[in-house]
Amino acid sequence: MLKRFVEGLLGGAGDVAPTPAVRLPLATCVVLLEAAQADDTFTDAERAHIRDVLRERFALGPEEADELLREATAASRDSTGLFRFTRAINEGFTPEEKRAVITEVWRIFYSDGVLTGHEDHLAHHLGKLLNLNHPQLIEAKLQALEESRRDGG
Repeated sequence: MLKRFVEGLLGGAGDVAPTPAVRLPLATCVVLLEAAQADDTFTDAERAHIRDVLRERFALGPEEADELLREATAASRDSTGLFRFTRAINEGFTPEEKRAVITEVWRIFYSDGVLTGHEDHLAHHLGKLLNLNHPQLIEAKLQALEESRRDGG
């Protein structure tokens, strides 16, 4: 089902409209991958973190999470922007679930102990695309920053 959705998203053979159960994992994964690559590095720790988030949020097994990462990498590479992915998140997630996504974005940014200007800009851009207000964005940022400091990041 995931493969059919990605094929349709990328202009392939998928004729079936994707269901939210397929759209949401891919869209979330693409957003997290964009965050992980915002500083031009994609570490094994970031990949593992994304895999763990996907497994927990969408009840995926290890192989399913790895396949989703591969599919999302291809979708991200072939995409011209994040709008269609954030639109899927907006359509399928509650405001609290969207705040959880942006919190994960901040966690990825703080995982190396340094927040770059580009990362901060991307987080604000994603916040707007996810229809989150500034206080929600800052609350998620502060939560991730506090966790990073507590964990020694």
